[in-house]
Amino acid sequence: MASNAVTPRLASDRSGQAARHVAIIMDGNGRWAKKRMLPRVAGHKAGVDAVRRTARAAWDMGIECLTLYAFSSENWKRPEQEIIDLTGLLKHFIRSDLDEFHANGVRLRIIGDYHAFEPGAVRMIDEALARTSANRKSTLVIALNYGAQDELARAARILAQQAVRGEIDPATIAPGHISALLDTTGLPPLDLLIRTSGEQRLSNFLLWQAAYAELYFTDTLWPDFDERSLAEALDDFRARERRFGGL
Repeated sequence: MASNAVTPRLASDRSGQAARHVAIIMDGNGRWAKKRMLPRVAGHKAGVDAVRRTARAAWDMGIECLTLYAFSSENWKRPEQEIIDLTGLLKHFIRSDLDEFHANGVRLRIIGDYHAFEPGAVRMIDEALARTSANRKSTLVIALNYGAQDELARAARILAQQAVRGEIDPATIAPGHISALLDTTGLPPLDLLIRTSGEQRLSNFLLWQAAYAELYFTDTLWPDFDERSLAEALDDFRARERRFGGL
């Protein structure tokens, strides 16, 4: 039987540009479970397996930073039991996978206000952040209780307060001032944003950071996303011509 294994390629191993920072809107867990007549939590569990596969593939392909949209600020509208299930899966993921990430030099970073979660989860996240803070091989960013509009509003409030105190002239405010106040400050610029499950919208994710990112939409449901799926997205990215507003 022929092997379906994908030979890992560096994100820059072809003639096209390198993808240093890739972000993914992980969509389709519920539909994956529904197609199989399973409870939604089964889809979320399968989605965690996809996170593992994709993170490992990203390291192998030389991606410096992988950002995953795990829980939006709007997800609090979901049923309480689903939020409990998602929080439990987050804690299990940290317990079962942090050792591997740390051993591979992966730094964990959170964007969004994760302190809104229950204290046990917050404590585990704090410990994971501290333990991996010195790692430099790659960065895994998890968006938890994150919303891009709120992120931009927080940056605007800080700049307004600085202007009121006379610390900055409003006439001099430039994009760099805003970028420096976002949750993603210090990360490489976003190159590629992937959304799974066939939906074609950003859903309040990295709105500022995606200004010149390439967008890639796939019908693959997130639990089915794997090394081959990531390789195909990177192949598409490398084939594009990025002009950033120029000729």
